[in-house]
Amino acid sequence: MWYPDSGPVGLVDAPTYTAYIYFGKSSTPSLATMSGSAPPVDKMDEERYEKTISSGLVSPPPPLPTQPFKIGDAALEILGEGAPPREITEDESNAILRKIDRWILPVILMVYFLQQLDKSSLSYTSVFGIVAETGLVGTQYSWLTSIVYVAQLIWQPMSSYMLVRLPLSKYLFFHVLMWGVVVASTAAAHDFKGLITARFFLGLFEATVAPCFITITQMWWRRREQTLRLAYWFAMNGATQCIGSLLTYGLGHIHGKLKSYQVIFLFIGLLTIVCSPVVYFVLPDSPAKARFLSHDEKIIAFERLRANNQGTETKVWKWDQVLEVFLDLKTYLWFSLLFLCAVPSGGISAFGPLIIQGFGFDQFNTILFNIPFGAFQVILTIGAATISTKIKLKWPVIFFASLPPIAGSAALYTLGRGAELRAQLLGCYYVLSFFTALQPMLYTWSSQNTAGHTKKTCTTGIVFVAQCAGNILGPLVYKTQDKPYYKPGLVCDLICWILLSALTLVTAAYLAFLNKRHADRRVQLGKPAKILDTSLETVKEGKRRAAEKPATEAENLQSFDDLSDLVNEDFLYVL
Repeated sequence: MWYPDSGPVGLVDAPTYTAYIYFGKSSTPSLATMSGSAPPVDKMDEERYEKTISSGLVSPPPPLPTQPFKIGDAALEILGEGAPPREITEDESNAILRKIDRWILPVILMVYFLQQLDKSSLSYTSVFGIVAETGLVGTQYSWLTSIVYVAQLIWQPMSSYMLVRLPLSKYLFFHVLMWGVVVASTAAAHDFKGLITARFFLGLFEATVAPCFITITQMWWRRREQTLRLAYWFAMNGATQCIGSLLTYGLGHIHGKLKSYQVIFLFIGLLTIVCSPVVYFVLPDSPAKARFLSHDEKIIAFERLRANNQGTETKVWKWDQVLEVFLDLKTYLWFSLLFLCAVPSGGISAFGPLIIQGFGFDQFNTILFNIPFGAFQVILTIGAATISTKIKLKWPVIFFASLPPIAGSAALYTLGRGAELRAQLLGCYYVLSFFTALQPMLYTWSSQNTAGHTKKTCTTGIVFVAQCAGNILGPLVYKTQDKPYYKPGLVCDLICWILLSALTLVTAAYLAFLNKRHADRRVQLGKPAKILDTSLETVKEGKRRAAEKPATEAENLQSFDDLSDLVNEDFLYVL
């Protein structure tokens, strides 16, 4: 047998080896070095060798290495290093999927609902006099929205590193608890300085939510299932607008020592604090540590993910994958797409109620007319994800979803603000709600086309940085003195949506090119050029299509080796 003489485990460079060769029935190995010295060939030579070992001049053979040479995925703890793939049935897959949806999805939905409710609390208070009560002037109200994303931008690089190094659920629990404390404390702020300080810390603690949830979505669901699951938790933005508007409508009628905006901040913050322990006690760090799954169920859970070629998680930070992130053209495409999507989103999220109020409605009617916008968001977000899952493509859905907002913003720009135009203005404003389907589709498009745990977290971080940058700029192009038309903001949004639709086509073409390049590499390695992406199929559909020609089902033997998408030639990009 061959044993490594030296060299750290896990490096690519091969160590030097010494061969310990067993002869006959003897339990003592004979020694042959790489230089070619001959092993003992008779009993006398073996006895001489045993004396040499006992004298201490030659070390006995070292034990077999206990640590694997490859630093792989957490799934290998359950599946075993080099274990062959296990065939799973449709019933087994569906049973595990239902169990995952039952335990993981409700926690994600709850946290994202609370995050959006806390973040949107400022826009709710805007129609209940927070601007006048706290003496906000100029762009100060806009900065109260933008500062949240400035804080997220600052914290995001560290948050990406922490997501790799720390237990995910405990890290998330701490942030949920702390942002609840911050929102409740915002009720004590009486001026711009107090408000902007509280909003900064709110952004700091909320910075980890979307990256955490993208990571969770990747490690629990197949690529076919990820689009809808991500859409479900992102649709909580719309649910927040509906429920939050009704909640605010009721809280706004409370009259006491506290002002209306203080009651809103206090109630929403305390609600988050009360709900935060659910994250700690229910959400597991990874499938390998899920207490609600048996050992056999964990194997099935991991085998379901094999075709993703994305792995689940590893606690090793890989600098080569960090470098690849910045050398990968896709990174800059994702950044640009998310930035162009976030600029209009940030502006309309902050000024939406004020835009409606500019149509001539009072504060309570403004809150109520904001509810349909949230309902449309839920319907459009889930509808877009359903269509994308059905056609197994992202770019057509993103492209066509960007067209209605272009028309809606152009109409709002040209229409007047007379009382007779209220119905048309509301209709145009609701047409803008199509943009809410874009961000979750872009999130899932970028996440499904990235592999390697370090690269995934870094890419998610960069995507989130783009979102933060867009959300910082978005509210700043809207100014309170521009009411009721807000024309500079509408022009900016119109340009962003036009550029986004064009860049979507460029991104789809580049992903098609990468798939062609991977096919060429597979041919060079003696693999089939055309393989079936079963991660976008049900288990039953995948088996049926794998039996058809010319497509061949990939073996996916490198799925849990923590390889990046550019390195793993079996990785298929989703258009």
